Amino acid sequence: MVGDVHLFDAATEGLVTVADKTIPEEIVNGGIVVGASHGWLFFKDRHDHSVYVTDFYNSLAFKTNATMVPMPTFTALHHCQTEVVWNVAMSTSPGQQEDEDDWVVGIKFLGNQLSFCRPRRDLRWTNVSAPFKIFNNSNLMFSKRDKTFKLPAPVGNYLCSWDIQFHKDEYPAPKIHKLLFHNLPQLPLSMWELLDSCPREDHWVESPSGESFLVKWYSRVSLSPSLSTLPIVMVFREEDRKDGIIKMCYTEDIGDICIFLSKSEAFCVPASSCPGLKPNSIYVADRVFSVYDLTTKTFHHFKYPIDAPEKISRVPCWLPPVSV
Repeated sequence: MVGDVHLFDAATEGLVTVADKTIPEEIVNGGIVVGASHGWLFFKDRHDHSVYVTDFYNSLAFKTNATMVPMPTFTALHHCQTEVVWNVAMSTSPGQQEDEDDWVVGIKFLGNQLSFCRPRRDLRWTNVSAPFKIFNNSNLMFSKRDKTFKLPAPVGNYLCSWDIQFHKDEYPAPKIHKLLFHNLPQLPLSMWELLDSCPREDHWVESPSGESFLVKWYSRVSLSPSLSTLPIVMVFREEDRKDGIIKMCYTEDIGDICIFLSKSEAFCVPASSCPGLKPNSIYVADRVFSVYDLTTKTFHHFKYPIDAPEKISRVPCWLPPVSV
């Protein structure tokens, strides 16, 4: 099938349209997006639940046919499920690893199960169970600095790390760091209670310079149907790490950095590298698409592009910008 691909550009707040793009059969026949990492999307077949990693939406691949990399079939741990993928993370893009056999993919399911594999080498997933019981609001990411997969623990008070530099078939138990927060904002007790009652996602993210941040993304659900669901964002910077403890400082200044949060693996982009992006801001994509300015503590909600088709399948994933 041949069709048009529409991407939303957060820098210009407009559409980028690629016409006459060949759409892979796996996507045409009911493939649904379950996550994204490094600009590659994970598609899951609605019928047989097979999973593919593809660069179909990567603008670098627009002039060529999309690459479709099949993944092993999911297997569930006891008392776990693999029907709902929460988010995905990768050590690198396919083909960018010096030794392509070392390309590692991690998937977090709704619940306690995480699954890892080296798609070029493994014929099955290695399943591990998170050491805490409730991880539904935590998002998996890969740390280039530490060469580990990281996952914030419930309430965001701990950070779990899985080392991929192993030489056996099994992944070791995670290292667990306790997070100590200071310089918290001065908020009324009622506001803290409100935040505690709101749905929240925890994202660990690294900047291109190697700085680490924990972003707490809240959703305030209004009882009034006339009001939109507004997210609230709090950012903490890693200051020090010692003896299993990481000191985190609340900040409203991340400099030239923009942090992108969605169902894709969280990532940072220097605003100066993409004219139109707002520095010191958090871009969020969920039921609403918006940018939160940490300096002014205000949201700007993106409008539906005027030149967009009446019906468009919206993928709640940000893709990193690339030079074409």
